[in-house]
Amino acid sequence: MYTPQQIREEIRSGNWTAPTSGACGDYLQANLVVMPEQYAVDFERYAELNPKPCPVLEKLPAGSWRPKLAPEADIRTDLPGYRVYRDGRLTDQRESIEDLWEEDFVSFLIGCSFTFEDALKADGIPLRHVEQKKNVAMYKTNIDTVPAGPFGGKMVVSMRPVHKDKVRQAEEVTSRYPKVHGGPVHAGDPSQIGITDLSNPDYGEAVTIGEDEVPVFWACGVTPQEAILQAKLPLVITHEPGHMFITDRKYEEL
Repeated sequence: MYTPQQIREEIRSGNWTAPTSGACGDYLQANLVVMPEQYAVDFERYAELNPKPCPVLEKLPAGSWRPKLAPEADIRTDLPGYRVYRDGRLTDQRESIEDLWEEDFVSFLIGCSFTFEDALKADGIPLRHVEQKKNVAMYKTNIDTVPAGPFGGKMVVSMRPVHKDKVRQAEEVTSRYPKVHGGPVHAGDPSQIGITDLSNPDYGEAVTIGEDEVPVFWACGVTPQEAILQAKLPLVITHEPGHMFITDRKYEEL
């Protein structure tokens, strides 16, 4: 059983490049957004206006890469995957951002639904993507977010199949954790939120959905990446979807 520090060491050394779902199940995991300080006020406002997909766990001061949620960690190296966006385009995917770091970079750690997966499992709700050793399926929707400055666009959701008799139970369990997206935004017919093909996710990997199961959708921390594409900032860095920062804090503390 890995500790968060051990997993971060494995990531830093290049031995762990896989998604982090199921890793250190009782610890908080976080999405990452890094941008020049001049845009951070607008992004923080965007997150405040959209707490479901963008619940900020921590904002790091300009130039800092040591989060309070894991004081010995380095957010420049301790995620298994990063994305680099320039002028609204994805230009690079990498395992470290040390050489890109600037003293005016402000970083945001945003709650991740991987955090409440351990609570779902403990309540007898299995996770198909973990069983199939896949990254969770994520989809763009037709749900508008509230804009702020240059940031706006549609919400992204993650999907987990849930037995039809346990959907209410899944809603109740996840609603206890609003700082990691809370309860689902939709359950059932995906076309009602603009998703036309569950077998073709925009991020992550498709999973099997049984005849007695319902697709349940939670707001996703990949939503800021869609907002970043719309904003077309000169440079923004995020996590690779599904490849999160594992903190030293247990989700029970929420």
